[in-house]
Order: sequence, then C-alpha cells, then structure tokens
Amino acid sequence: MDPPRLLLFLYPFLTLHLLAVTVLAQPDFLYHFCIEGVGNYTSNSTYKANLNTLLSSLPSDNAIDYGFYNFSAGQNSERVNAIGLCRGDVTPDACRSCLNDSRLQLTELCPNQKEAIGWYDNCMLRYSNRSIFSTEEDLPAFSMNNVNNVSNGDEFNEALGNLFASLKSEAASGDSRYKFATGEVNVSSFQNIYALVQCTPDLSQLSCSNCIEGAINGIPGCCDRKQGGRVVKPSCNIRFELYRFYNFTAANAPPPPPATPPPSPPTNVGTPPPASNTTSTKGKNSNTSRTVVLIVVPSAVVISVMLITFICCFLKRRRPTEIVGTQDEDEIRNTDSLQFDFATIRDATNNFSDANKLGQGGFGPVYKGRLSNGQEIAVKRLSSGSGQGELEFKNEVILVAKLQHRNLVRLLGFCLEGIERLLIYEFVPKTSLDSFIFDPIKRAQLDWDRRYKIIGGIARGLLYLHEDSRLRIIHRDLKASNILLDAKMNPKISDFGMARLFVVDQTQGNTSRIVGTYGYMAPEYAMHGHFSVKTDVYSFGVLVLEIVSGHRNNCIRIGENVEDLLSYAWKNWREGKAINVMDPTMGTGSTSEIMRCIHIGLLCVQENEADRPTMASVVLMLNSYSLSLPLPSQPAFFMNSDMNGDLPFELEDNSSVTKPDHSQSKSAKFSANEASVTDLYPR
Repeated sequence: MDPPRLLLFLYPFLTLHLLAVTVLAQPDFLYHFCIEGVGNYTSNSTYKANLNTLLSSLPSDNAIDYGFYNFSAGQNSERVNAIGLCRGDVTPDACRSCLNDSRLQLTELCPNQKEAIGWYDNCMLRYSNRSIFSTEEDLPAFSMNNVNNVSNGDEFNEALGNLFASLKSEAASGDSRYKFATGEVNVSSFQNIYALVQCTPDLSQLSCSNCIEGAINGIPGCCDRKQGGRVVKPSCNIRFELYRFYNFTAANAPPPPPATPPPSPPTNVGTPPPASNTTSTKGKNSNTSRTVVLIVVPSAVVISVMLITFICCFLKRRRPTEIVGTQDEDEIRNTDSLQFDFATIRDATNNFSDANKLGQGGFGPVYKGRLSNGQEIAVKRLSSGSGQGELEFKNEVILVAKLQHRNLVRLLGFCLEGIERLLIYEFVPKTSLDSFIFDPIKRAQLDWDRRYKIIGGIARGLLYLHEDSRLRIIHRDLKASNILLDAKMNPKISDFGMARLFVVDQTQGNTSRIVGTYGYMAPEYAMHGHFSVKTDVYSFGVLVLEIVSGHRNNCIRIGENVEDLLSYAWKNWREGKAINVMDPTMGTGSTSEIMRCIHIGLLCVQENEADRPTMASVVLMLNSYSLSLPLPSQPAFFMNSDMNGDLPFELEDNSSVTKPDHSQSKSAKFSANEASVTDLYPR
C-alpha cells in the first residue's frame, strides 16, 4: 500500500485514538487483578472496541459530582459493564485524573482479560463481561497495614470498632450516588483514630452494611493492633490511620440532597436498550441511554495533521520488505512497519562510533543513537563472529515485537540489509543492573527500597512472559546484565535472542543446543537441555540473591573460604544468620522484606524444578505477608568455585563469567523504626 493510500486508511483511526494517547507513564496501582476464567478478548474483537469506547468516555464525563459511574457498552456476549468509584472526599478534577490513569493502566496490565479491577488511593475502576451492578462482591480483595503496633492495643481496638460501627451505618444509609463516611475518635489525650468507609452507591443499604461489616471483620487478620490499615473489596473499602488522611472539609460537606424522583434499583441491568448499544448510568436513578461521541477539538486536529505529516516523512525513510523465516514460530511475517533503512541507523549512531558505544554482549556491540526526530535509541549490531546468528536475530524480532509491558524493553524496529543485522530498541538511560549492583561505588545508589522495586518489576515482567502475554515465552538468559534500568530505576528485561516460544498448552521442552550464561542456568537445563518456565524461575532466584547480597553468582570469599552464592545463602539461612547475606552498602531497610526475599530466592533455586514456585506465586509472595512460605530444600550446587574448570557442555554465551568477587559480606544495620513501610496483603 503506497503512503497516501495508507494515510487515507489510517486517518479515521488516528483521529479517534488521539485523545487516548498519553505521554507520561501512569503511577502504579495499589493493587490490581486480571480476572482469569471469565474469558479473554482479542485485539480486533468487538469486545475490545466496546471496552475502548466505554473507557474513552470515562474521564471526559462532566457529571462526576459524587464520583460514581456505572455504564455499559455493546450487546449480548460482547457487552462490557464498568464501574468507576472515586473516594468521597476527592475533587472532581482529581477524580477525573485518577480514573483516566486507571483506564490506561488497567488495559495495559490486563491486555486480554475481559474482567479486571484496579485500585488507587483516590479511585477504583473495574470492568467485566458479566453483570456487576447492584451486586455485593467480596473478591478479589486485598489489605494493607502499617508495620508499627499501637501501645494500648485493647483500648485502641475497642475505640476503632465503635468508630467503624458508627461510620458503617452512616455510609449505608446514603443514597444511590453517595455512600461514604469519615470520622475520628479520641483514644487518649495524645492519640486520635481517623477512619473512612465507602460502598459503591449502587448497593442497597443492607448490601452496603454487609460488605462493610465483612471488611471490618477482616481487620484482626491483617491489621490487629496496627497504627493503620485498610481492607479493600470491589464493593466497599475501609481504612484507619493515626493521622487525618482524608480531606476534612470535603468529607464533612453536607451530603447530596435526595434525588428526585427517589431512586429505585434498575430492573433492566444487563439488558441493552433498543435505541442504542451504549448506555451510561450514574447512580441507580439514571438509565438514560446515550451514544458516546468523541469530538476532535481544534487542537487535536492540529496534532493529527502534525502526526500525519511525520508519518509521511517517516515512511519515505523506510524501505518496506517482507521477510519470511524458516522455522515454525520463529518466522517473521509482515514486519514492514518495523524495518529501518541501514543508512538511517548509521547516521543516528554517527557511523557506529566508539563514542556512541554503550557496551558489548554475546550478540555484539550496542550503540546509542538519535533519530532525525530527536528520539534516542539503542542499537544492537550483530557481530559477524558471534555464536548467535540470524536465527537468534529473527527470534528476537518476532518475539519482542509482540510484547508490550512496562518491565520489558520495547523493540522499535530492525534492519536486515546485506550482512548487517540490527535491532533498534528504546533507549534506557541507566544501562544495566550489573553495572550498579556489582560496582563498589554505584551500588550505594541502590538502597533497599530501590532493590525491592527492581525485584518486583523483574518478577512482573517474567509473569507477563510466562502467563499474561498472548504468547508463552521462556527467556532462558535472565541475568543482571540483561536487566536494564530506566531513568526512574525501573527494571526492564532485555535480550530475547535465546528466548523460546511455547504453544498455549505446552509446559516444557528439550533442546540439544544449550545456550545461556554460566551460574544462572537451572541444573536440568544445563545438564540435559530440559527447559520450562521453572528454568526462568531458577535464574530469577539467583538474580534475587545477587540483588540482596551485591555479590555475583559465581563465588564469595569469606576469610580463607570461597563459596558460591547459593551455597553461602543457603548455609546462612539454615543457621538463622541470613542477615549475613545482605549487602551492607544498601543502608537501612525493612529487615522482614529482605529476609522474605532471601527466602523466596532460595525457593526459586531448589534443585527439583517441581518444588520451585511459579512466577505467579512469586509475585504473590513478594506482595503478601499473609502467605506463609514453605521451607526451601537445598539448592542445586552444580557450580564449581573454580571458574576456569571444564564445563560439561559448550556455552554459547559466557560473558558473565568473571573473576571472583573478594568483597566481604557484613551484617547490615537496620532502622528500628519502620513507620514508613507499608506491607501489602492480597486475600
């Protein structure tokens, strides 16, 4: 298709989607769930179109006086139902902003699930293909607490219980637009308790009361004698703190006057109106059907013209080519839009100058570049002598081009011209994790909070690869040098040249071609070529122990003794001395979090792959102290401390094999006051 025709074809889509474009990354949810078992949708399905239509109208809606919405779009099996609820004390602008972040974040985190829910401090958004209106729902739910205890536990609990009972009655008696209440109670001359309760206003008084009562009953299990906590459900939520965490003026404003006529529960929920396939309801008293119309304002038109002009210029600089591979799932099909002209990349990298060189890996050198539009890029150039050839190149293109996740490096395109094989990625400014964690100076920049964030991000990225993406992908070369850090130190998994694609129901595979990095390989893969998602779990466990300890995975020298990292961590954990594993340069941090991460790391590196957790379990373990962890068995000690010894197989990438790290491990000092730490408990 020539550029003019292509632009003519794309124009209506560009116009409709311009208003959904966001430049800044959305903040992370407090918690979210992608609900399995209710079905998935595809990117070109009617359900997806209805979901986009529904959510695109959400933040622009003007009738948000009380911050509650329930709407539907579509008909029959393609019908989408959504609920948006803002906290009762937030302003309309803050409500719009929160819901806008929610719609963008939730569809990114749950790209295929028909049902999902996410919570921020100020709002909640959920959608589903089933009816969710006027129905009390308790799951999925989560709780959070302050790690510090109160000194007067019995007196505190009695006052808190009385306060919640009073607020429950007040909130439940609200009308179909507003079921929200806040209050405070004095426990002593120097201590007050502040609390908040809220239901989705579509619930009846009885349902709201029951939901809040159930949440209150969950307090002893998560937040007993704690200085703060919350229990959050789809239909209601409660929270208490020792400080006023809500807007006192807004929360104590007079409640909205009763609706006229008095609201009554809708009788046709889930049935599309005959006049339109899109309905919007704010509270039970409004069942007025309407069609969502996206109006492109003049400024958006200007942006459209600029965007189309840029696309036209961009297309002229590209040479479309269709490349067809030779091996099953590794084939590249119709990748025209991803291909860059070699001259463009050569100019962007100043002819691959040494000044622009970022590093060297098993694939070849990596260069920083800048396109003519100012966008910074990272270019991986396949070296002619590399053990990884055209197969790996094609593999990485087809795999990474289909992956979209905040914890994966984004592939922008490729170049396949003559003997040149180039991969063009987004530029990640902080380079790789190993350049920080193993550097005696730069490692001090990684305090425990940053390290914990990095561990969690890597875990979420792997979970996406294993379970949440459209594909099931085994990375096979997860290591510190393949974790890149962006400007905010968020981790991004990179280098998919060794990755393998599984079909939907496939759980394991075998290969006679062992590739990867010494020390990160699971024993069943290194010795027998057997790989599965548990192969990546093993590598993740090694990586966790490296991040916590600051030591490479090959060996640690303690006095006259030299041990590999897994042996050292296992021995200290078993003897109750896990604190010895901690990197002393990371300063203060949550001792319980660090100990838990060491425990999780040891669970991941167990010799028997069946004993290792899945990444879904790992993510839950990292976010929840309500789950008791099983005891790990002895890890797989198949690594020799002598790094020059003969290996039982030929490695194709041993770039991480280095001289032993002689830095000594010492006990770290941790703050006794962890008041700023809040732990997450999914239920």
